[in-house]
Amino acid sequence: MKRIIFFLCAATLLTACTDDTMDRLNRNENDPEEVPSRFLLTDAETSSAVNIISGDFAFYTAVYMEQQTGIYNQMYNAEMRLSEIFSSATFDNAWDNTYQNLRSLKIIRNRCAAGGPEAGSNRLLGMAEVLTALNLATLTDLMGDIPWSEALQPGVIYQPELDSQESIYTEIFSLLDDAILNLQKEDLASLTPVGSQDLIYGDQSADTQADLWIKTAYGLKARYALRLSYRNPQYANVIEYANLSFDTADEQCEYRYDGISAINPFYAFYINRRYFGASESLHQKLVARNDPREALFFKPYPGTDQIVFAPNGSPEQRQGYYGISGLLSPTRPTPLLSYHEVQFVKAEAQTRLGLTGDAQNSLYKAIVAAFENVGLTAQEASDYFQSEVLPRFEENPIAEIINQKYLACYEGEVLETYNDYRRLSAMGEKVLALENPLPFPLRLPYGNSDVVSNNHVANAYGNGDYVTTEPVWWAGGER
Repeated sequence: MKRIIFFLCAATLLTACTDDTMDRLNRNENDPEEVPSRFLLTDAETSSAVNIISGDFAFYTAVYMEQQTGIYNQMYNAEMRLSEIFSSATFDNAWDNTYQNLRSLKIIRNRCAAGGPEAGSNRLLGMAEVLTALNLATLTDLMGDIPWSEALQPGVIYQPELDSQESIYTEIFSLLDDAILNLQKEDLASLTPVGSQDLIYGDQSADTQADLWIKTAYGLKARYALRLSYRNPQYANVIEYANLSFDTADEQCEYRYDGISAINPFYAFYINRRYFGASESLHQKLVARNDPREALFFKPYPGTDQIVFAPNGSPEQRQGYYGISGLLSPTRPTPLLSYHEVQFVKAEAQTRLGLTGDAQNSLYKAIVAAFENVGLTAQEASDYFQSEVLPRFEENPIAEIINQKYLACYEGEVLETYNDYRRLSAMGEKVLALENPLPFPLRLPYGNSDVVSNNHVANAYGNGDYVTTEPVWWAGGER
């Protein structure tokens, strides 16, 4: 009997050892299940710049906003308002990337919150909250109601319901308020600081790094408070938040590329696809203002002698013919929030409160920064302001602020021009002229991965034709 018990115990131990060994063998040591949160932040920043602010969201809206003309393949289809603008496949990658990014940021927030394994890493928690607000706002701005409160729970909730855009905006401001509080706290001395894992502000001292993230949070609050102008005007708050944001363009929140291991997405899109042509309507806006940026924004297609501008809504589908962007560069940074945008936002809010002199000053700062951003001088900006901008501002201040913001946001900040155009349309202010006569997409369609697997998203998507008929909630729609 003792011998039987011995063999049974030995067999049990052997099985246990075998299972442990197999578990170790099956584990991919190069793909750990848990990593320090500061490493997740690096990926989240990169994805926010490359996949969310740039990428397909920006490429398509650049066509809709006529900063580019779509002249080939998918971009031509977008230009001509063919199936691309309705299809759930169009933004499937961008949709998935945004939720993957939000999932990574949720992991950081959970790990750094009270009770988490990295509790006390307050500044990292604040950075993750800022980036969560940015990603969440970008997705709802483009698509309206989206899964959120029930989302990001793999294996628990398989078909999360859609949250209203109104409720999501409440969450966005809550995230930014919490971020500001956390970024003002000290980290526990025993924890490893974020340091250079922060690719945006990691080259600064720890205190300066935190201060710049706080300024970013306030700038985003100004942006999003202005976004709600149709639903809930808060112009005094917009000005207050903007005043607490960046003091100079050197502080702005941008993601930089080294041109070797990482390159600007618009430059990569040109190298790989060459689907854009120089926009005729953008060209005409610059010409009408004698804008010196005209000489910088466009150049001939390589190997040709002159710039050929592509007519919006009626280009030929051909490559190697139309002019291209003159700003294309592998190292051009992607702005997540620029100093000049904050100044434009403040100028609009000041104008709407009747603070014309203050608005003029903010607009001047915005234009100087925008000129310097593309290599022109403050003196050139000042001369342009006096001769071209000021007379138009005095005639119609909102129109000139929005048109100057549109020009300043060329190649890199197009999502804000798309949001402005829809917001102002809801307010009955058609101050930015677009020339393409075909139907304008009022929003972007949901991603196919959820259209085919989540009944809530599938029902909201329908056949996709809502993108040209139903504005998002903050632009006057119902969802």
